[in-house]
Amino acid sequence: MNSPKSFLSHSFQLGNLQLPNNIFYAPLAGCSDYPFRMMSAKYRPGLMYCEMVKMDALVRHDQNTFHMLDFDKKMHPIVGQLCGSKPALAGQAARIIEDLGFDVVDLNCGCPVDKVTKDGSGSGMLKTPNLIGEVLANMVAAVKIPVTVKIRAGWDESQINAPLITQIAEQAGAKAICIHGRTRKQAYKGPANWDYIKECKDVAKTIKIIGNGDVMDGLSAQKMFEHTGCDAVLVARGTMGQPWVAEDIIRHLLGEKPLEREMEWRRQGLLEHFLCTLDYHHAKRVAVDMRRVGCWYFKKASGTRGFRDAISRAEHPDVVKELILNFPLGNLEDGGNSDNEDSCEQEC
Repeated sequence: MNSPKSFLSHSFQLGNLQLPNNIFYAPLAGCSDYPFRMMSAKYRPGLMYCEMVKMDALVRHDQNTFHMLDFDKKMHPIVGQLCGSKPALAGQAARIIEDLGFDVVDLNCGCPVDKVTKDGSGSGMLKTPNLIGEVLANMVAAVKIPVTVKIRAGWDESQINAPLITQIAEQAGAKAICIHGRTRKQAYKGPANWDYIKECKDVAKTIKIIGNGDVMDGLSAQKMFEHTGCDAVLVARGTMGQPWVAEDIIRHLLGEKPLEREMEWRRQGLLEHFLCTLDYHHAKRVAVDMRRVGCWYFKKASGTRGFRDAISRAEHPDVVKELILNFPLGNLEDGGNSDNEDSCEQEC
């Protein structure tokens, strides 16, 4: 069996792009915004994604859509993710992503929510594998940066077609495919089936396989590599409240002693995240966003419920800041997980 160190790459090649490592951070709808990515960038994941944006909105130059694609040079290497099922728009939308300075452009074929799948986009595209190939081919023809795609295992257990889509994506010129080991029907429930990711790796010739689903820490990342043979891992919910998870995974794979992430560390992380949000958004938006973000960092603390109740009523950043600073240290201990992850629209 390979040693954990052998799974880690410090010069991961993706098309013409060389990445610092093969531990990636996922697009999380409603979560992986500019402040989230500023926090993540400190810990040097090999690649991070913006929230997905719709091709149609991008092509018609919707300003809110462009705002979602804001990024700082510290965030490189970074992926712009597109959602849409119209081949005629795919090339134009991909060029816009490239012109904005993104390092990679990705096609979302994994988002399971009804408002996305109802027009055949997101995981709705799993029902039309050849259309995925057509959209990808148009993107590849339009840009010089690497084109990738993110999918789920299939629409449901009776329609597992990730290996077929892997072959189609490879033929279309995609440089990597990320497979989430759940079906669209599962959404985010139940364990991810890593066997589906392994099956994709078995049929891949040149396309890189990125494994996704239930990677939360160093040990689970190691197990993902061992089980599937994937080339990289994509961490999704594991990034929420622990932007340092890439650093933790890398240390684990190298056999280094884990860093002690005490609860005071988490408090300081949340405070810094708050300050990033304050610097980027207006005051009311800060207060609203921190209702979601605040509980991520304290999800293992025994005082989370009271903190969550208080921060959900906060209407001004000053109140939020005081709540963070005054979270009682005596309660900063492993008190079990909260359900805060449900406040995010989840991984796409």
